[in-house]
Amino acid sequence: MRVYLASPLFNEKEMEPLKEVEQILEEKGLKVFSPRKNQMDHLEPGTRLWSMETFTNDKKFIDWAEIVVGIYHGNYSDSGTAFELGYAYGTNKPFIAVHLGEDSNLMIHEGAHANLTLDELREYDFETMPSSFYNGKMF
Repeated sequence: MRVYLASPLFNEKEMEPLKEVEQILEEKGLKVFSPRKNQMDHLEPGTRLWSMETFTNDKKFIDWAEIVVGIYHGNYSDSGTAFELGYAYGTNKPFIAVHLGEDSNLMIHEGAHANLTLDELREYDFETMPSSFYNGKMF
């Protein structure tokens, strides 16, 4: 199964679980595209060309994926990750929200095919893809 991994990647609080989720998904034998590993290093960050190429490449790989897994830090969330999850939902692509925060925005958890903790992701069966609902604090 082809997976696009949506996640913020701007500080250690975000990078540590991102690397852990990459490993979990790869150990499950999934084909994972992670933007962290595809940063358009040949382009100067912050330039218009870098911006256009990064957006186009990430969108191309969301389209390529069969499912999107999003690392979600609760109502504090990266706008890019929220966009990626919304785009997946809008194109009828299922997404799994991996909840790391203490709360959730209803637009994320209601749009998700499954709402999981990091521990639940370790045990999740990507062949049967069971749905699950979010039961925590929400906005």
